[in-house]
Amino acid sequence: MAPSDRLNEEVQGHYARGDLAAVILTALPKAGKDVEHLTPEDLAPIDEFHVRGRKATLELARAAGLEASTRVLDVGSGLGGPSRCIAREFGCRVTGLDLTDEYCRVATLLAERTGLADLVTYRQGDALALPFPEAAFDVVWTQHAAMNIPDKAQLYREMFRVLRPGGALALYDVLAGPGGAVVFPVPWARSPETSFLVTPDELRGLLEAGGFTIDSWEDSTAAAAAWFAGLARKAQETGPPPLGLHLVLGPDFAAMTRNLRRNLEEGRIRVVQAVARKEQCGHD
Repeated sequence: MAPSDRLNEEVQGHYARGDLAAVILTALPKAGKDVEHLTPEDLAPIDEFHVRGRKATLELARAAGLEASTRVLDVGSGLGGPSRCIAREFGCRVTGLDLTDEYCRVATLLAERTGLADLVTYRQGDALALPFPEAAFDVVWTQHAAMNIPDKAQLYREMFRVLRPGGALALYDVLAGPGGAVVFPVPWARSPETSFLVTPDELRGLLEAGGFTIDSWEDSTAAAAAWFAGLARKAQETGPPPLGLHLVLGPDFAAMTRNLRRNLEEGRIRVVQAVARKEQCGHD
């Protein structure tokens, strides 16, 4: 087995659990939701699989200038929360791609349950070999996906390839900070073997080497740390909610979130939102 295939298997094993659709559909009524008439807001506690959740999704959408005519590719689409959110808010059509087949199946199910199947579609695939033609999308969107991908130069080359000239890459990612090595487990990895963070300067260099011009760059680490502090206070008061990411990540979730908060507070990681553009003249 090639090293890349082995890594893909390890990453899929980290996220997949086999019974996720049943777990979510069972938890929804316990959270007071009608499984036959769901909205994206109903699902936000479990399908916005990134720091600061839906608020971060909408901030990135506004920075990217999404509108109804925008064709979006969501790389690392997970359970489909961000894609469904932006499809409903802006009316744009979104194609989600994820390495984990179970996530694609659950995302499709939830799109049907929320009445958004006409705007969003999902398919399993590898971000390093995007199964789409050149210039197929106006925006490539990615939130908290690159951390599991070692060959970032190839990742951004592929994103550049499928963007139309003038299109934008909208990203929201966890990066390496100056405070030392990441403490594991964290939500994207249980050990260093499947975690591949770059520094902010390295990310800028990768994007520019891939042909992108950076339009905007915002470090949201302080907001992320404050968000986690608020979650911790709420958990102490009320305990875990009936619907949340602990259902996805299982018994390690508490340790993962504690470590993620520690990594943020100790400067071991940074959280950055950026928009980079493929210039009209293209790039050789």
